[in-house]
Amino acid sequence: MGFYILLLILAMGMLSRSKLVMLTASILLIFRILHLQRFFKFLSNNGINMGLLLLVMTVLIPFATDQVTLKDLKDTMTSFSGIIAILGGLLATKLNGMGLNLLKVEPQLVIGMVVGSIIGIIFWGGVPVGPLMAGGLTALFIKILGLL
Repeated sequence: MGFYILLLILAMGMLSRSKLVMLTASILLIFRILHLQRFFKFLSNNGINMGLLLLVMTVLIPFATDQVTLKDLKDTMTSFSGIIAILGGLLATKLNGMGLNLLKVEPQLVIGMVVGSIIGIIFWGGVPVGPLMAGGLTALFIKILGLL
């Protein structure tokens, strides 16, 4: 059944023109076809951390290449938009943590998040940043609806 779900995700990635979704589904399909499922456990255990490592490295490159100065940093940290950015970062990390916990408890929700992400790409011009934020928002929505 998982093979067909990956095919469906591949098709949805093609429909949404999301190279990332297409590449990911294709790699996992190839792993299944070549019976390389032993890598699934490794990816399951380490993939998020590896992806986050690359993402954080990418974000920090302007510091490593001296594109951001101490003055830029000070100006940003003391501006209204800089303070809002700090609050956004705080909220995002909290939601991402909630999303990670939700995905550990209910991994089947990933399908809904992928479908929602693909719909967002197709109709809203969205960018598939990752399942953690989608999981965080899902966890937040579940909590809010649980209070009603």
